[in-house]
Amino acid sequence: MTIIEIIGFTGALLIGIVLGLVGGGGSILTVPLLVYLLGFNPVVATAYSLFVVGSSSVVGVVQKHRKKLVDFKTGLSFSFPSFLAVYISRRFLVPGIPDSIFTLNGYTLTKDMAIMVFFAIIMFLAATSMIKNKKETAEIHTKQPYYKTFIQGSVIGVITGLIGAGGGFLYVPALVLWAGLSMKRAVGTSLVIVSLNSIIGFTGDLHTLDIDWTFLLSFSSITIIGILLGGYLSKYISNKGLKKSFGWFVLVMAVYIIIKEFSQH
Repeated sequence: MTIIEIIGFTGALLIGIVLGLVGGGGSILTVPLLVYLLGFNPVVATAYSLFVVGSSSVVGVVQKHRKKLVDFKTGLSFSFPSFLAVYISRRFLVPGIPDSIFTLNGYTLTKDMAIMVFFAIIMFLAATSMIKNKKETAEIHTKQPYYKTFIQGSVIGVITGLIGAGGGFLYVPALVLWAGLSMKRAVGTSLVIVSLNSIIGFTGDLHTLDIDWTFLLSFSSITIIGILLGGYLSKYISNKGLKKSFGWFVLVMAVYIIIKEFSQH
């Protein structure tokens, strides 16, 4: 095993620890780690990230369910349109994007660059969400019409499919604002959606990519170990301060990705 691979697997452990401590957001570092450190192209990296996110989110669902913080009915109602959108995105939309999107004055926007810049924009939104102070809200029992849930789930599903991240930071506010869940139950419920979306979305890549299962299962296993470790450490570490600090770190990473992508093209 090379030094780069050792650092990469150490990064997988740290991502898992962050997920266990913060309850989300750590998966958004998986794609940059796979692309910039381990040398995967963005399409493969987003596919692998979906598998890592999906398998680790299943562990998160079990942890949250034990604390009675999962609303499976609401989670599954969001999951149906979302996983359809993720699967279609991975199976048809991502492979259908041309390698060269457009050229202007000798400057070419490539498929890989477009994916990473879009990913950086989503990271920026996730970071600002984590940095803001959020007040706990009571549950509201008036539910919205299902067609609205279907549209919202579909839109978030397409975004999730394109960037290969779990999308928890998008589902949590959606579940609070539109499904009337409290913040804590929204976090737990979002993991149900994320796990289904990610794993089903990843199956769309099985038709178009050659998967290195040895690497992927090893990376995912280390991430899951990190989640269990992070869940244990969360008893002793303040979640609020940690989440804000991690948000600033993600913000810096988003800026780094944009600078790196534009400087090398």
